[in-house]
Amino acid sequence: MISNVTVPDDISFEQAIQLTQELLQRWEPGKISEVELEQWMTDLMKTQNGARGFFVTALSDARNIFDPPTPALIKGLKSSPARVGELMTKNLAMSSAMIIHHQRHQDLDLAQGSENVRSRSQQLIQALNLPVLHDQLQQLRDSIVTGTGSYTDFLQRWGYDPEQKAAILQALDPLI
Repeated sequence: MISNVTVPDDISFEQAIQLTQELLQRWEPGKISEVELEQWMTDLMKTQNGARGFFVTALSDARNIFDPPTPALIKGLKSSPARVGELMTKNLAMSSAMIIHHQRHQDLDLAQGSENVRSRSQQLIQALNLPVLHDQLQQLRDSIVTGTGSYTDFLQRWGYDPEQKAAILQALDPLI
């Protein structure tokens, strides 16, 4: 069972990816209890590296653990609403923009992978139904529409162009 695995307080991004891969391998019904899953998720969400490593790995994994998300998974994710809200907002934005990037480079496999991440992010955002997450999504939308706000630096850092920003807005619309 997974209960003998602990998430270090100073977990690195790479360690979080590795631990998430182990979790995904044990995700099958009966191999992990809901109590263990909730604790695992709560521990991963305590740190930025833990949460980032989880989302990077789980959102892009061939196994879709979010369909549907279990109550333990949701409860564990909700244990750090501000961190989860920010990361889910950025995952939605980045995956939406990367679909356009990969399509431009005729890499349909990577475009499909980004589309899967976008879709999973949307589903998870809806399942989480966190007020702080809704606020983050609205702030992202406002930054795209006005060119100012809390997500302006994020959008500039990644160099998203108007078509990519339109794709992000399109992904945001059903969630706001």
